[in-house]
Amino acid sequence: MRSWTGVLAVLFLLLLALPGQATVTRKGTLSTAQAPSQALGEPIRYNLYLPYGYADGDARYPVLYLLHGRGDSMEAWTRIKDSLDGMIATKQIPPLIAVMPDAPWSERGSWYVDSAYTTGRPVETALTRDLVQHVDATYRTAPIRNARLVGGYSMGGAGALRYALAHQDLFSAAIVLSPAVYTPLPPADSSTRDYGAFGQGDSRFSDEVYQRLNYPNLLKQINPDLPVSLFVAVGDDEYANPDPADAHHDLDFESATLYNAARRVPGVAAQLRILDGGHDWSVWSPAFEQAMTALGPTLSTVPPTGLGGTKYAATWAGGVTATGAAGMAASGSVNGQPYKGKLDAVVVAQNWTAQLGTASDERLYGVAALPDGGVLAAGYTKGDLDGKHPGNTTDDAFVANLDANGRTRWITQFGTQGTADRGYALAAAADGGAYVAGYTKGGLDGTNAGDKDAILARLDPAGNVLWTRQLGGTGEDKAYGVAADDTGVYVTGTASAALPGTTALGGLDGWVAAYDQNGERRWVTPVGGDADDRLNGVAVTSAGQVVVTGASGGDLIARAFTAQGRQAWTATVATPAADEGVAVAPLPGGEVEIVGYTRGRIGVAAGGADILTVRLDRRGRQLSVAQLGSARDDGVDPFGEPNLYAAADPAGKVTISGITDGGVFVTTP
Repeated sequence: MRSWTGVLAVLFLLLLALPGQATVTRKGTLSTAQAPSQALGEPIRYNLYLPYGYADGDARYPVLYLLHGRGDSMEAWTRIKDSLDGMIATKQIPPLIAVMPDAPWSERGSWYVDSAYTTGRPVETALTRDLVQHVDATYRTAPIRNARLVGGYSMGGAGALRYALAHQDLFSAAIVLSPAVYTPLPPADSSTRDYGAFGQGDSRFSDEVYQRLNYPNLLKQINPDLPVSLFVAVGDDEYANPDPADAHHDLDFESATLYNAARRVPGVAAQLRILDGGHDWSVWSPAFEQAMTALGPTLSTVPPTGLGGTKYAATWAGGVTATGAAGMAASGSVNGQPYKGKLDAVVVAQNWTAQLGTASDERLYGVAALPDGGVLAAGYTKGDLDGKHPGNTTDDAFVANLDANGRTRWITQFGTQGTADRGYALAAAADGGAYVAGYTKGGLDGTNAGDKDAILARLDPAGNVLWTRQLGGTGEDKAYGVAADDTGVYVTGTASAALPGTTALGGLDGWVAAYDQNGERRWVTPVGGDADDRLNGVAVTSAGQVVVTGASGGDLIARAFTAQGRQAWTATVATPAADEGVAVAPLPGGEVEIVGYTRGRIGVAAGGADILTVRLDRRGRQLSVAQLGSARDDGVDPFGEPNLYAAADPAGKVTISGITDGGVFVTTP
């Protein structure tokens, strides 16, 4: 009997030998069309790429606009059709529409600008207004900036750069290949001077016009609330100008200059690639694929989710309760309250605002609701906040108890004289007292073991410190999170060396420790790997699990332990960029919501660092994930430190507060 294995092997080899069988079978289509242009008084011709499946449904698509180089035509870009087919088929990029306009004006040297030369044409207006409006009206596009990407090579690279910077409302990103851009002015032999694109009246070239339209001037006008991503690529064998005075105008040099100027502008993200090759498709083809790999996944037919909620003019976030009471630190008056000086500690509730301070700095790191409608707040002060520490000039931890009307019932300030002591986390105790965690450089419970030791303090309902526990090794140790239940209290933080009873894992280690209600340590466990790790938040779930969150190796990590310290599960969220968990909000049924930040893309990126929410079931399985934010950094400060808080009510509604550009937000997504 013939071997079926042999037959199948022969058939497989025959299939491989057939022409075209190794190529993508799900191919898009190319066609030619025209767009009416009021600006030009004549149609704009363009080639159109529609992805496979476009005709079969009603989905909307992002649009890629591709500008050809000087002297070329709209046919030039058709060579990338196979790349688009392949990248869409392999899900490297989303299905999209590509529009490749022809630019014959100024004898194909228009530089894609509105020319003021005698015979010049309004090319920029025609393409950015008339063509875009036509495409959105004719095809199933999403008429938002997040769904538009513009690209080009040589003269087209200069055009793509200009359109992305000058029309931020239209485009969110640009592919800028071997851009024919020169600063401050083109060299004498540049064709930018020859076609009237940058002319004025009878003069073919005007220094003033060129500099006004060029990218250095555009970068000065960038709106950071409409972020733009640039992918710049150039070959290492570009034309080398023989005139030493013009050597800095070589396009590899100019591309690097562009990149270094753009990356320093708020609201602009830039990447630069140097490829082997010259001013031709040996560079542009692979550079296009690299650019689409980087920028294509950022395209979205839906806009980013904003923060929503309420924004306060404050410097730092300082905690949040499930009822929406928010702590913050402000360098001025909040809601008309008296300002004390430098940073004040502020609590804003639904019906009142309390502002606590001295002439020195006060900063909050946690608020907690009390059963009688009052609020606990904790942080640190450099002054005499409780009236019992005259002459204090170093950080002291403090806890304040405010009643249901925002009036101060008591403030307890504590620390070691002459050294820094900070409260970084707060949890309410069942009796109305408090647990506060942080660090000390002194000896609140014996001798300091190193540079800083983590601390945990227990206060009774009257504000008396019942006990303080100090945990540290030979390095720097801090506590960032604390949570309590009926049996004890759990603390998380970081350590730069091994804590007592543990073995260092490498770099900074996260850790979680458990104490009973009398302050006796039950167990402590390091968390992380051989890189830097950090644990920021902890909560006890309705199922009795202790869930911690932070960052491990640049990824968000969440881990659950039993009350006895046995690991129950681990969950991670990873993007190529930084991701970090900051707070844990316990939900009904043993679920949790991890709140953190990402600089990557989990949903639709808004820009900078975005807020990230991840819902996990009692076994650590991901139920949902969401990304929200503004165009600026949210939930993280300029030093890369998280500044973000979350709390959940009994029904599972999560309230989030954190830092954002120019203030503090409080929102319930």
